[in-house]
Amino acid sequence: MRVLAHRGYWNANIERNSMRALRTALKKRFGFESDVRDYKGKLVISHNIANASSPDAEEVFRCLAENRDRYCFAINIKADGLKDLLLEYITRYRITNYFLFDMSVPQMIEFDELRLRYFTRQSEVEPTPCMYDRAAGVWIDGFWGTSWITEELLKEHIENGKEVCIVSPDLHGREDYRNFWEQLKNYRIDFSKVMLCTDHPDEAGAFFRED
Repeated sequence: MRVLAHRGYWNANIERNSMRALRTALKKRFGFESDVRDYKGKLVISHNIANASSPDAEEVFRCLAENRDRYCFAINIKADGLKDLLLEYITRYRITNYFLFDMSVPQMIEFDELRLRYFTRQSEVEPTPCMYDRAAGVWIDGFWGTSWITEELLKEHIENGKEVCIVSPDLHGREDYRNFWEQLKNYRIDFSKVMLCTDHPDEAGAFFRED
């Protein structure tokens, strides 16, 4: 099981998506999920509308390269039209340990044509993932619960050659994430193909660590 720190490794909400939070995640040997959009012709890190204080995304790619591309960057696409800048940075810094997700379908098609690595989505409102056969993996997000995220579902994706990244319930705050973790830990699946995106990376790392 690989753990991704949601918007970096932070202690207060204001630190989310900051360069400090993203660098700290790497120092603690976690991959991370972060939000990317454009601002005045540049690629920046920002969940909401970007401004002049939004971190420069190129610095994130530089940090990943300095860490020898060992940690996964889950790139949440927050705007259309980013493909050229993304391709430039991914190529320049030789980043392969990444995936793009949450893009619109037209953008997914463009990413596919450029052979950029992307995950499709599956949730209660998206039971059939779009462009499943061509995607590298599946971003699995339970908005209202996780009862549908079964061992059989994950095993089917893995047997189909897909990686999966599961949104931990703590991101939505609708159920006790520890109960889901306990259930997930008992699944008989290949956990080398599974990632968990969480606000509690230290706790998740300890919980899923192999004895």
